Amino acid sequence: MEEELKCPVCGSLFREPIILPCSHNVCLPCARTIAVQTPESEQHLAAGGGGGDHADKLSLHSETDSGYGSYTPSLKSPNGVRVLPLVPAPPGAAAAPRGAGPASSSLTCPQCHRSASLDQRGLRGFQRNRLLEAIVQRYQQGRAAAAAAAKCQLCDRSPPEPAAVLCEQCEVLYCAACQLRCHPARGPFAKHRLAPPPAHPGAPGGGGDGGGGKGAGGGRKLPTCAEHDLENYSMYCVSCRSPVCYQCLEEGKHNKHDVKALGAMWKQHKAQLSQALNGVSDKAKEAKEFLVQLKNLLQQIQNGLDYEACLVAQCDALVDALTRQKAKLLTKVTKEREHKLKVVWDQINHCTLKLRQSTGLMEYCLEVIKENDPSGFLQISDALIKRVQVSQEQWVKGALEPKVSAEFDLTLDSEPLLQSIHQLDFIQMKFPVSVPPVPLLQLEKCCTRNNSVTLAWRMPPLSHNPVEGYILELDDGDGGQFREVYVGKETLCTIDGLHFNSTYNARVKAFNSSGVGPYSKTVILQTSDVAWFTFDPSSAHRDIVLSNDNQTATCNSYDDRVVLGTAAFSKGVHYWELHVDRYDNHPDPAFGIARINVVKDMMLGKDDKAWAMYVDNNRSWFMHCNSHTNRTEGGVSKGATVGVLLDLNKHNLTFYINGQQQGPPAFENIEGVFMPALSLNRNVQVTLHTGLEVPQSVKQPKLPNN
Repeated sequence: MEEELKCPVCGSLFREPIILPCSHNVCLPCARTIAVQTPESEQHLAAGGGGGDHADKLSLHSETDSGYGSYTPSLKSPNGVRVLPLVPAPPGAAAAPRGAGPASSSLTCPQCHRSASLDQRGLRGFQRNRLLEAIVQRYQQGRAAAAAAAKCQLCDRSPPEPAAVLCEQCEVLYCAACQLRCHPARGPFAKHRLAPPPAHPGAPGGGGDGGGGKGAGGGRKLPTCAEHDLENYSMYCVSCRSPVCYQCLEEGKHNKHDVKALGAMWKQHKAQLSQALNGVSDKAKEAKEFLVQLKNLLQQIQNGLDYEACLVAQCDALVDALTRQKAKLLTKVTKEREHKLKVVWDQINHCTLKLRQSTGLMEYCLEVIKENDPSGFLQISDALIKRVQVSQEQWVKGALEPKVSAEFDLTLDSEPLLQSIHQLDFIQMKFPVSVPPVPLLQLEKCCTRNNSVTLAWRMPPLSHNPVEGYILELDDGDGGQFREVYVGKETLCTIDGLHFNSTYNARVKAFNSSGVGPYSKTVILQTSDVAWFTFDPSSAHRDIVLSNDNQTATCNSYDDRVVLGTAAFSKGVHYWELHVDRYDNHPDPAFGIARINVVKDMMLGKDDKAWAMYVDNNRSWFMHCNSHTNRTEGGVSKGATVGVLLDLNKHNLTFYINGQQQGPPAFENIEGVFMPALSLNRNVQVTLHTGLEVPQSVKQPKLPNN
């Protein structure tokens, strides 16, 4: 609070503060030093109240005046405010009569630099800030009380010595001895500011009676009107924003202004100030919390040495890994060199031995040729000729060529590693992290199978932005809107259960904490015209036995067991056939469609997840939810063919036996996803035939017997 109680000109506590029109305060003595006049006419600052030729009637002039050839330099107050020096009046200027009003006197606020003109009353025309005076007086009294207890805070003596200085940075009081011992004026303490401790009571500037106030035990004198000394303030002029007396209203300039009761306006402005203080208090609290946050941040930044150590450790780990890898590579080079040396030495030894043998044989043959004994020669000539021929054959093509070369068959490609080292950088060099780039679809890995599509993608090389996952989108196969079909970290995805004979558009995008990146190019995928599928061993009942690449099915149990196909249908027209390879003891196999979660340990169609036709050697029935309908004559036997026609455009299911429609359309209004299904026991074996075109002609069904 002390800064609020100091004059902006002299830097000391206010003495007789006056209120300027801009609401700032200044000491009355300081106001006399900063008031300015023009040199063209004599200017007077009247002290007012019978002051006579008081010292405050001074002749001043403005530093901006150009009436003199020389520029008068300005001074600075202890608080840093520029103050004009006093100068004598221009020669020959006539003295103005006492009390005459100045023509162009003004006062510039040292804080906001707004100018205020002075009237004939001079500085006495400004109101005295008695409230500020009272606060300064109380502050001086409190400071004096604190000074009375100002003792050295580091003394070992009892009682401590009186304080001689106060360090404004350490906020510690020192006596002379402790200051020399604990707070020397060198090193880090050299820049600390040492100030005298607060003054004792009765000292100059201490807590005596303040000007305009009574002793500590009495109340303050009620302020009187500046224009009517005998009148106290009783009203408040809203227009002039100043308290006025009754006489000001009757005969002064406020008689036509909007005035209100002084007490009521006092309470109102107090309430407004309290409300404004609440807002400032909240902001101050936020500022304190913000300062704590900044100090914590400062501490964290100063702890950057830990991050530097981590970086050094990472780089050292890379160097260690490279050193270990260098040792491994050198070991491989050493082994390769030793292998080549061994091969060459072996070849040298072998060739030397053969050469020595051949040379000895040649020398021996030459000696034999020199002999003149024909019979003796002929005794050994045949064997000798064979030996020479064998010796010649030893030097076949390639025998006199090195088995290894001097070049090492090892090539070290260090360019990618060097490139990676040169590109080694912080992945969060730019903050915030940018969104991922466009993924690249790997068309060579994208494919379709039946009504399933597989898509693969990857990120472009040298992409530094992190990727947290991918979003794969697919349209409806009919040019409709895209929908999300996969969200995750994998870069390969297979989507099953699509429509046959349909064209799908697919695209993918990546995302991270900064957002979602752009879409990739759109890839077009065409599903199969007709369904090629087999029996599914993974979902079949454990008693089902599959063979012939999962196209032939039988069973180990006498009870009916269910097996499904590997395809799933939700749209289009599909037809497949089942050939009866074996049919013993007149069993009742069932053919049809089912949901993926159909019950598999009883006949197809007994639950609500399957729609089937079961048939014996004489007749057939349609069954769903264990309800038997439409008995039709005509059964199956070994060699028979059962056809299943699923028309999801018309939402019905039709059965055929040996190319002839069996009964009416079995089921209508069926919707959803269906899989080919079959139930049979050990007396039946069937083989599945798929990829068949839909029958074009439909024979008339047999009529059921009543």
